[in-house]
Amino acid sequence: MITIEEIKALRAQTGLSIMQCQKALEEAGGDKVKAIALLKEKGAEIAAKKGERSLGAGTVAAYIHSGDKVGVMIELLCETDFVAKNPEFKSIAKDIAMHIAAMNPTEIAELVEQPFIKDPGQNVSDLINSTVQKFGERIEVGHFVRFSLN
Repeated sequence: MITIEEIKALRAQTGLSIMQCQKALEEAGGDKVKAIALLKEKGAEIAAKKGERSLGAGTVAAYIHSGDKVGVMIELLCETDFVAKNPEFKSIAKDIAMHIAAMNPTEIAELVEQPFIKDPGQNVSDLINSTVQKFGERIEVGHFVRFSLN
């Protein structure tokens, strides 16, 4: 039997709905690590299904690293203004911009395959897929640019 505390802990860690967390824990037999793996897999499946939807909204985020020697601007696209204006969506865009400042990818394909700087246990595409799962919309990086004085 899965407890409410286990569901809440998984929800706090992933940010996904209580139902998604409960189903993942039940399917994993209460094993939190397996449940997280199942949720990542499900996120990738959901992202693939939404791949044909048009991206009509998004946000532009900027990140300037301390010392003012590196800066990044990123366009994170989504389907609706409702998601684009969500503070959590904007925060994810800023986190990806910070990642770009630190890891210096040269193109989007390289960016999405890099281990995410804030959580090396997942790559940037896993972060994007979990965001798709959370908001129920197609989300992708449109463009980014990194400036450096070095």
